[in-house]
Amino acid sequence: MADVTRRAFLRHLRGTPTSWVRLQVGDRVRREGTGLSFWYRPLRAVLSEVPVDDRELPLLFHARTEDFADITVQATVTYRVADPALAARRLDFSIDPRTGRARSRPLDQVATLLAELAQQPALDLLARMPLAEALAAIAPVREAVAATLAAEPRLADVGVAVVSARVVAIRPEPELERALQTPTREAVQVEADRATYARRAQAVEQERSIAENELQNKIELARREQQLVEQHGANSRRKVELDAAAELAAAQGKAEREKVATAAAADRARVLAGVEADKERTLAAARAEGVRAVGHAEAEAEAAKLAAYAELPPAVLQTLAVRELAGQLPQIGQLTVTPDLLTDLLARLTPAR
Repeated sequence: MADVTRRAFLRHLRGTPTSWVRLQVGDRVRREGTGLSFWYRPLRAVLSEVPVDDRELPLLFHARTEDFADITVQATVTYRVADPALAARRLDFSIDPRTGRARSRPLDQVATLLAELAQQPALDLLARMPLAEALAAIAPVREAVAATLAAEPRLADVGVAVVSARVVAIRPEPELERALQTPTREAVQVEADRATYARRAQAVEQERSIAENELQNKIELARREQQLVEQHGANSRRKVELDAAAELAAAQGKAEREKVATAAAADRARVLAGVEADKERTLAAARAEGVRAVGHAEAEAEAAKLAAYAELPPAVLQTLAVRELAGQLPQIGQLTVTPDLLTDLLARLTPAR
């Protein structure tokens, strides 16, 4: 709808790209077209606004087949105003110049005309078909409706062009539809039952296969368990034999070690006895040699001593004898020396002149 704005005693109209607007003053057309914007005087102006966009017209009507079955046809017709100038002359598309509101509803007249024109070929065609054929005649009905609307002169007289016609569905009454669906439903149910039975049979076969496999597995497990028990007994016997052989080998080794140790101890005793004997002989020889050396040294010392004493004067020898004797005397607590004894001793020690 066009936007009309008031400014003092004037009005301004601003159209849309999908609306055809015509401004007429008296018997002269001042402006016409889509997307217009202009000023005008509402007291003298006559305005018409025609929508030129595509519009959808849904249709729902009843028909009767050749076998007197009641069916419902659901269709959709797409149309547009191809000649807005002609439509503005044939139909009332005028709008109020003060407010811009439409004064009538011409599109309702177009919709009624299209509905009547679309129903007539569909009713004629379906009336010559039985119910089963009519329910599947969507394409023939659509072609008949489209051809009729395209060739209809009344639509061309008002400037309306049909873009397309579509038949969405053709359906019988609910009870009749359920009755018609019963054979198909039963056939589908039979197929479903057959599939169910086949699935059950397959499941039973699979269960039997599984049971056989489980039985074979149990037999195989029992056989392997028997082999395991036999192998375990053989392993136990082998272990006992190996333990006995190991103990025998250990006993023999121990006896050999004891025998070797005894022989080694005897050899060591013999060696030690020989070493001790050699040591005793060596020590005895060393002691004898030492005694001989000491005696020889003492003899040589005594001879040297005697030789030295031979060269000394008698007085010295006496002195040495006294000293030696003094060394052999017991301890003397007190010694009294008289002058007579001292004079006699000094006289002996003093050499004669």
